[in-house]
Amino acid sequence: MTAMAHEPLSQEDVLLEGFLALDTPEGFRAELIEGEIVVTPPPDGDHEDYIGLIVNQVIRRSRTDMQFSGNKGLKLRRGGECPKDHVVPDGTFAPMELRLYRGADSWMPCDGVAMVMEVTSTKPQADREAKRRCYARAGIPLYLLVDRDTAQVTVFSEPKEDDYREHCARPFGKSITLPEPFAFDLDTTDLL
Repeated sequence: MTAMAHEPLSQEDVLLEGFLALDTPEGFRAELIEGEIVVTPPPDGDHEDYIGLIVNQVIRRSRTDMQFSGNKGLKLRRGGECPKDHVVPDGTFAPMELRLYRGADSWMPCDGVAMVMEVTSTKPQADREAKRRCYARAGIPLYLLVDRDTAQVTVFSEPKEDDYREHCARPFGKSITLPEPFAFDLDTTDLL
């Protein structure tokens, strides 16, 4: 009797298996971003305050009822490939009617997500570049970046391939428009 030959795992598959088996310390966040495992420490108080201020406005003012998650990881596809990037946004918004956050799995597909949000912290370049590319490749319609180093908020829209075709940046203190399905001006005065 001969043993069945198994197809060898690719380097990407081995990396993904190793990543999914990680046991990170409590409060730390592990992500697989463009083939690199990134572990970040727990956020500081200002980081969490900025998220809370924005979430409150979105929940109260959005034209579409939204659900929010700050804990669900997203399995992001690369074009037609199976999901390889595994990213945990600081915030994920999806229309309430979809109820995307149900289920026991800590990693969910990104289909139906209306917007992701990142607030820069220990690795701001990852938020500005690598994560932006991941979100665009996955077709997430809106990416809201709160950049604490530059004191500005940017809304990226119209994802195509590896980036977003449109972006609008405003300094803290100025309002910035969140397009449909949100359809309101986000007030950033409290971020000053």
